[in-house]
Parts: sequence; C-alpha cells; structure tokens
Amino acid sequence: MNESLLRELVPAVIGVLVRRGADFASAEDAVQEALIRALDTWAEDPPRDPKAWLVTAAWRKFLDATRSEESRRGRELVVDAEPPAGPVPASDDTLRLYFLCAHPALPPSSAVALTLRAVGGLTTRQIAAAYLVPEATMAQRISRAKRRIAGLPLDQPGDLGTVLRALYLVFNEGYSGDVDLAAEAIRLARQLVALTDEPEVSGLLALMPVRDARRAPAREAGWCRLPSRTGRAGTPS
Repeated sequence: MNESLLRELVPAVIGVLVRRGADFASAEDAVQEALIRALDTWAEDPPRDPKAWLVTAAWRKFLDATRSEESRRGRELVVDAEPPAGPVPASDDTLRLYFLCAHPALPPSSAVALTLRAVGGLTTRQIAAAYLVPEATMAQRISRAKRRIAGLPLDQPGDLGTVLRALYLVFNEGYSGDVDLAAEAIRLARQLVALTDEPEVSGLLALMPVRDARRAPAREAGWCRLPSRTGRAGTPS
C-alpha cells in the first residue's frame, strides 16, 4: 500500500466532502478516519479507484458523525441529499483548501498550522519544529483552530499572506528532505500566479525553483533547510 498516494489524495477527498456540504473540520476528521481504515485494509485488498474508495468511506464517516450530533439537525438536509455512488469527477481543490484554512476567524499562526496539518501533509511534529514550540502545544493549537471554524460558513475569502506563509513552509519541509513536498508547493504557487498579480506571489514563485535546483548540492554540503528561521515560521524576507 502506497502511503504517498494516500497523502496526495487527501486534499482532493476533503474538497469533495466540502462541496457536498461538510464543514472543513468535519471533513478533515472524516478523511483521517478513512485513511486509518485504508491503512488497515488496502494491503490485502487494494481498491481499483483509491480516490472513490476514500470519498465513499469518508462521506459515510461524516454522515455517521452528523446523525450522532442531535444539536445539528439542520445537517439532515445533507444526509437526504447524499449523491449516488459512482466515479468521482476529477478536480484539484488543493489551493481552495489552503484558502479555506486561512479563514478570517483564525489568527494567521493558527491558520497556517491548520493548513500544514490538514492539507500540506506535514505531521504535528514537523509543524511544531517549524514554529519552534513543543509538539503538544502545536497539537492543541491545531485542535483549537478546527473547533473555531467548525460550523462557520466557508464562503469568506482567506488571507493571501497566510496562504503564502503556508506554501513557503510546505516547500521548506520538502526542501529539507523529510517529506518531498517542494514540487507540490511550486505547483500551487504557479496556480496562484495565474489568479493574481500580487508581487508577493510572483516573488515566492521566483524563489522556489531556484532553491529547489540547489537542493542536491545543499544536501551534499550538509545543510538542506532554507535560511529563514528567525524564531517563528514565516515567509522569506
């Protein structure tokens, strides 16, 4: 069973659930439960369509959680509108999820941490290291962020600066070699450039390929993390 494949599918599956009516926090929880089930079952019986399998499993988890929450009776409309089973349309919601995580209700540091964990594919340990805080502290911060946006409307645009900080940190972890996420960060930065003419976006995209091209020589020299640490996570100056 290919764990990198699971990591790649997470944003797309969360995006499907959000489009069907799930709030972001509930969708992320449901997908995480579906991933646990996939790790237990795929080794012996891998599905023909991994994305469709994860969407079905995560949607059922979401519906189970919805039915069990008596205080959220309004979500019965979502249950009644459950779409029929079948192939899942191909779409890329990754960048949209970055902006959903950068919700105006969240402070930038919490929004970036939530993005890195839910969409960027980083572990809580990696995020804590980026912020120079204990892992338990970061876990609490991410949990508070998820609770804060649970049930809130996701129709407000997220903060561009927050999205850029998250992309830079995802790239930074890819550059370090712990998880190869550099190419994904570059891909999303290119999508952003196509959507906005903000100089910061163009600047970040110009920086990333240059740094990425120097990754192999940097590893050989014994260092491979971008020189951006100033006591807190952030975008390059």
